[in-house]
This record gives sequence, C-alpha cells and structure tokens, in this order.
Amino acid sequence: MDLATSTVFCDSSTTLKSFVYNLTTFYAEADLRGDEALLVGTSVLMFVLAVLFFILNLFSGFSDGSAILNPSVRVFLSTSLSLFLPIMSYLFSEAKNQSAAGHLGDLSVRARTILMWMLLVELLRKKAEAILLTTGTQVYSDTIDRAGRVAWLGSLVFFNLRSTGKKALYGTIWVLAAAKLVQRFVTIELAKRSFAYRKNPRLVASYMAQMLKLQGQETQQRTSSSNGSEVLRWCNYAVMGEEGLEMKAGPKGYKLQLADNKATADAVVVTVGKIWKLADTDPLLRGDPRLRRLCLSFALYKLLRRRLEGFPISDAEASNCHDLVFEGVQKEEGTGGGEDANNATALIQVFNDQVQFLCEYYHSVHPVVLASPFFFVHNYIVFPIIVWALCFFMLILCSNGDVRYAFQSFRTDNYVMSGHLLKMARCILRKAVSKSTPFLFCSVDVSTTILLILTFAYEEVWDLIVFLLSNWFMVSLLCRHTSSPEWRTHPLLRWIIPGIVSVRNTMTSHCSNVSFKQFSVLWFSLPLLPLPLPTVAAVPDEAKKLVVARLATVRHAAPLSNSMSFALQSDEDRGLSWACESDGVAEVILTWHIATSLLEAGCPRQKHAQPEPGRMAATALSGYCAYLVAYRPGLLPDDKDGSESLYNDMKKELVEEMGWWGYYSSGEADRRWKVMEIARRRRVQDGTTTTVISKGARLGKALIDRCKDGTPESVWKLLGDLWTEVVVYAAAAAPTSGELHMQAHKEALAEGGEFITTLWAMATHTGIACAGPAEPPVEVPLPRSVSSV
Repeated sequence: MDLATSTVFCDSSTTLKSFVYNLTTFYAEADLRGDEALLVGTSVLMFVLAVLFFILNLFSGFSDGSAILNPSVRVFLSTSLSLFLPIMSYLFSEAKNQSAAGHLGDLSVRARTILMWMLLVELLRKKAEAILLTTGTQVYSDTIDRAGRVAWLGSLVFFNLRSTGKKALYGTIWVLAAAKLVQRFVTIELAKRSFAYRKNPRLVASYMAQMLKLQGQETQQRTSSSNGSEVLRWCNYAVMGEEGLEMKAGPKGYKLQLADNKATADAVVVTVGKIWKLADTDPLLRGDPRLRRLCLSFALYKLLRRRLEGFPISDAEASNCHDLVFEGVQKEEGTGGGEDANNATALIQVFNDQVQFLCEYYHSVHPVVLASPFFFVHNYIVFPIIVWALCFFMLILCSNGDVRYAFQSFRTDNYVMSGHLLKMARCILRKAVSKSTPFLFCSVDVSTTILLILTFAYEEVWDLIVFLLSNWFMVSLLCRHTSSPEWRTHPLLRWIIPGIVSVRNTMTSHCSNVSFKQFSVLWFSLPLLPLPLPTVAAVPDEAKKLVVARLATVRHAAPLSNSMSFALQSDEDRGLSWACESDGVAEVILTWHIATSLLEAGCPRQKHAQPEPGRMAATALSGYCAYLVAYRPGLLPDDKDGSESLYNDMKKELVEEMGWWGYYSSGEADRRWKVMEIARRRRVQDGTTTTVISKGARLGKALIDRCKDGTPESVWKLLGDLWTEVVVYAAAAAPTSGELHMQAHKEALAEGGEFITTLWAMATHTGIACAGPAEPPVEVPLPRSVSSV
C-alpha cells in the first residue's frame, strides 16, 4: 500500500491520508500465515479484552450500586492482566524494531498504539483489585508490583518517543497512572493507621466494655420500656466519632475516659441514641426511618467486624443487644403501622445492610469505606487539581519550557488531538465494511483504543457516583447532620442529604430488597433453563416474619435443636418426626425439600386465590436451604465434606434411576412420578426407606394425602414452621460450631453475603445459640459414603 492508494481510500487532507497510511501499512505488509500472524491475532484478543472491560463496567454499573465485584470475575481479570504486560511488552519491542528497520525517526503508529493500550489497561487495573485496609506483606507486594509496572511504562514512554507532542501526550497519561498509584498507596496507609478504619475493632472492643459498665440504671429503664423507640433512644452504640476520644493503651486494651469526661464523649461520639432523639424534632430523620436504621446497621457492623477479627462478644453485650433488637427495632413505632410483617422486614433490612457494610469493607473496588465529606473534597476535588497541575508541568518539561510550542506540538504531533478523529474513523470503517483486510484489522485497533478510553472515562464517573450514593457516605452525612447544628441550618448543606436520598431511592430501588438464591434438587421450578442452576428471588415477607418471631422466642421458649420439636408439636405432626431423625441438618433439608417440592407440584396453588398461611415461606426457604446444601455447604453446621458427599450421592441416585436424559429433559410430571416410583420400589425391595430420595418421597406422599384430605392450611403451616426452624437452626448453630463456620461466613462476603449470613449476624449479636448436638462431635457417625469405604 502506498500514499496514492490511501488517497483513494480517504478523500480528505494530506495529514489524514498520511495518518491512515501509517495505521494500515503494518497489516498491508504483514504475512498473516507467517510469524506475524501472532501479532495480528493479539490485536483481536486485545479487542475482546476491551469489550469485556466495557461490558463489565456498564453491566455492573446499571445492575446495582454495589462497590464489590464478583470474585470469579476478579480472578479472571487478574489472571488476564497478569499476562498482559509481558505480552504487550514483547509486541511493543517487535513494533519498535520494525520502526528502526524502516528508518523511522519516531515510533510507528503500531508501536504507539500498543503503548497506549498498556497505559490505559494500567489505569483500568484497579477494577480487579480490592481496596484492602489490612496488614501483611501481600498488600505491600501488590503495591511494589504495581509500582514496577508503572516505572516500566514510564521508561517506554520517555526513552522511546522523540516528538515533543507525542511524548507530552503519553507522558500525561503516564503521570495520571503514577498519581493514582501514589494516591491509592497514601490513602490505604493512612486508613490502616487510623482508629476510624483499620484499628477500629480494638477501639470498639474497649468502648463497648466500658460503656456497658456505665449503663446500670439506664439498662434497667430500657429493658422495662415497652416502647421500641424509647429503647433505641437509650442506645449508646457508637456510629461514628469514637476515634476522637481520649485513650491510653493498656495491658487489656485502650482505656477511654468515658466516665470522667462524659460531656466530651457526648460531644465527640455520635451514638444510635443521639440519632433517635434527634428524629423526634428533625423532619429528615423523622420522615424517613430507613436513614436512622442505616446508622444502626453501621454501629452493628462495627461490632460484628470486631468479632470477625478475633474480639469475642461478652454475655453482657449479647444480652444488651438482644433487648435492643427484639425490644427496640422489632417493636419500634412508625415502621409501617406497627404491623409484625413490616417490623420484621425492617429488622431483617437492618442486619442485611450490616452484612453489606462488611462485604464492602473487605472486598470493595471503590473507596467507599473512606467515604466522608473530608475525603470527598480531597479525593475528587483537590486530587484532580494536583493531577492537572502535574500534567501541565509534564507538558512544559517535554518542550523544554516553551509553553506556546508545547501546546502547538501537542495538537500537530498527535492527529487524534487535532479534532479530526471522526473523519479518520469514517475513513477506516468505510473500507473495513468493504472487506479490505488491512482496514478491517486497523478498525479493530482503533475500536480497541476507543473502548478502553470510554471504559476509563465511565469507570471514573461511576466511581464518583458509587461513592456519593454509597451507604458509607450517607451514614457520614447523617452523623455530620446529627452532631453539627450548622448542617441542619445552613441554606445549602441542609439540602444535600435530601437530594442524595432522592437520587438513591431512584437509582437503587430495584436492588434494595433482601434476596436469596433458589434451587430445586428435583428441578421442578426451572423448566426453561438448559441446566438446573440457582435463581435469585426476594425473601417473602411471610418468611421474614416467621424467622424474626422464632429468633425472638429462642431465649424465652423452646431452644433451637436439630430435632425440629418446635415445629412438630401436635400428635399428628409427631408422626412425621422420623423424617427429622438424622445426624446432621443437611439430610433433614434434602428430605423435607423433596417432600415440599412434591407437595407443591401435587397440590398446586389455585389461580386467583390467596396462598395458604406458611406456603410462601415454606417454598422459598425450602429452595434456599437446598441451594445451601448444593452450593454453600460450608455455611451449614454439618461437616462440609459430609454435606457434599450426601448431596452427590442423592444426585447420582437420581441420574442412575431416571437416566441422564430423563433427569435433565423430562417434564415436571414425569420427574415427580419417577421419584414416587423410586421410593415405592425401594421400599418393596428393602422394606425400609433409608435413602434421602426414598425418605423424601415417602414424606411427600404423606403430606399430599393429608392435603387432599381437606387440610391444606395445616400442612402448609406445619411446613412454614418447620422450614423456619431449619434455617434458624442452621444460622444459629454456627456460633456454637467454632471458628470454622465463622470463617465460612467471612468468605461468603466476597460474593455479597448470603441470607443465612444475615441470620447468623443476628444470632451472633444477640447471643442466640442452639441447644447443641445430641451427641459429642467425636461420636457423630461418618456419612454412609465414607463409612462404607
């Protein structure tokens, strides 16, 4: 290809012709069947990576306002990016050698394009890196690794580019990458040394221990009060500001001067009680109870994070929190007319928000943990000004101090900065559509660069949006609103919080409900999917009401146990107790899940009729518990390997009995009939029903017969109570099962947390525990699949 040919392609200025010629000359001269095929293929792979980055940012932005990224996606991005720099460095070296062989005075367009990709991907790398406020060598090794990459890119920019304008353009992008590295390092290091962030659990542990000692009479008054709002007004849990207390390190933690300097402590620390008292007169907090409950979630998040980092919860604190939750939040007036379902929904939302705080603290890819008005000013106003000043300084350095020449060369040496980028794109795309191979691959390069630039711009904007709409920033604003009368009277500041609340309600209303995964081991509820996979559904209000009511009665009524005696109380129901006879809860879950699925299919809900009491809760909790056994066995109180073995044996039996095609492709009615036939045949042959499928089918038939006898309400009420007992037992058993299950819940935070983690948090805070296993752990028999070996 020569310049004359380029003229035919692009009827425009000489500068455009020359630039397009330089873009396409590599592909016009490349041997696509020889050694250069790898170079060409890498451009296509780079385009795919750019598309993935763009889609990921766009999808995660519009799907929800979360600041965390799915760990599977993060691992994929981290693996891809770890290979990116070596490969691109090799391609840059090859393109540079071709520039030297062609006696070019500067790098070719191909080499500069690769260098631009390397710089832009380095700016996007933060998408795959969590902002860890933890200690250890891994944090420093990651920073050193990133600093090495930035230094290497700087050497490629300043030792290979000759033109003033090109060096200024690429140097400016490099300055932005280096500045963001320094910003991230300084921010994390300051947070790690702050008592408001990294050191907060140790401080909160001392604060809670000393605060509870001072409550005395206040505790008695709060416990005897029947008004939930009054109980919350007495709550001294710290929301923010405890780092401002006078403290002195001692052998048993920090000594805080709470009693001696009570007036100072009241002025510094924003407590839950202060926020509830202000709500009596403040129209903002009184009009939207969700705001003050969000502050309560933040206070509870600090307490639970302290537990996850090795500080135990005392019995006195658990008793205090139990009264606060079940005598305060559950009975608070103004949550919806005092209805139990609305109060239960509010209580579940409090602990769900608390779990989301934990998720974002440990796995956030945005700096929401540090959200505050002070950080906003420094991170999104002062820092950009400093970066622009550094970029201007870089521009002057590249031109040896000649400012006028610097700006002229910035435009003349870089065609993309001359304002004719659209002309170039039309020229290339027009020939790419006509199936011109050089222009086709050239369009891939141009599209890759544009996508990376758009992704970076979108990521920066979305970073700011997530920060402003995050729960962290809202809590920080509410604490300023509570502690500073100026915020409530200032003509500008008093409109900030209502404005952000209005935008939050508009943008995040679709993802504010508590949800959990649903799964069916018999695959009854997923007929349109090619494989049985879990789905997401909102937790029914009926399930929330039953769960909260059961948790509230644990300490004053029948304790939780795996015998499920709380649900099977009547003489008729006790006849089904054989289905609960098991060494672990996983077998009970699978047995009753199969039975519930069979009952739901055999006695379907009538159209336009209200569901029986307990039906919505039973079916939803049944599907969630089945999901836990199949996908999250570590969150159950049973041994993880034993639960996995039990589920695999059940699935293997189903596939063997039905056949692969029958299990995955037969209709709902056929699968239900086959399950019942398996149970009947096994019972005839063995005389007993020992497998999970057989027990579940036998139980399902008994429930169906009872339902058809005219008592569906009693059947579904039984199942609603039983599934409530199962899920509450599974959640509350974790505190008595040692640190292993706590670690499992901590690991689940990486994927946004689970509903059972929310219930586990409630049980941990309030001191709710199960009655304990019927036998010591060493005497529990091994699963059949293990003992048979």
